[in-house]
Amino acid sequence: MTGHVAAAEAHGSLKGYVTGFVLSVVLTAIPFWLVIAKVFDRPGATAAVLLGFAAVQIVVHMVYFLHMNAKSEGGWSLLALMFTVVLVIIALSGSLWVMYHLNTNMMPPSMPGGPMGGQPDMHNMP
Repeated sequence: MTGHVAAAEAHGSLKGYVTGFVLSVVLTAIPFWLVIAKVFDRPGATAAVLLGFAAVQIVVHMVYFLHMNAKSEGGWSLLALMFTVVLVIIALSGSLWVMYHLNTNMMPPSMPGGPMGGQPDMHNMP
């Protein structure tokens, strides 16, 4: 009987799913309200807060719906998650770095946003 109880806990319970659902709804509604009400003056501050809520919501989904914790599968699922996060961070930051430098170094000097930052010369455009 104890094996059945342990299996039921591994798959979650109605209370766990409802808690996860309520947290997900709240963590979605608050960012919508922040954007619609224009709570922050700077768009960068709003984006940072939205990213924070998104990160918390990812954790809520992993804990309540995917049932990931340090005990599940001997900790291997958490280790695999950390490895995946590191790879995604490396891929995203590397891509952004490459795109930024391509934009900076490949724009003609006369184009807005190019190294010289001048106005475009329409006579020299193809």
